[in-house]
Amino acid sequence: MTAITQLSHPDISDVQLTDVLFALSDPARLEIVRELAGGPLAMAECGMTNPALPKSTKSHLIKVLREAGVVRNEPDGRKRVLSLRRAELDEAFPGLLDSVLRSPAGQR
Repeated sequence: MTAITQLSHPDISDVQLTDVLFALSDPARLEIVRELAGGPLAMAECGMTNPALPKSTKSHLIKVLREAGVVRNEPDGRKRVLSLRRAELDEAFPGLLDSVLRSPAGQR
């Protein structure tokens, strides 16, 4: 049995606002964040609003969010669980996620 790899996550003190804003600027990544606002999801469940999205594309979208410090991608047995770093981001950038999540989906 092969162990699932631990991925690196930036310390919240190293997270830059410009990186977070870039990660949230893509509609597909923003949709993932909206899904995760309701609580952690198995990676396979995330993005079900667009089941036609190729696995490689979804993996890249989540990688961008993880490297920007927006989400955590943790192993859980044989699957991976995604969670929004809500409390950490709220402390580092007060009001940012609330503003982003309040904006209507599809709004430019």
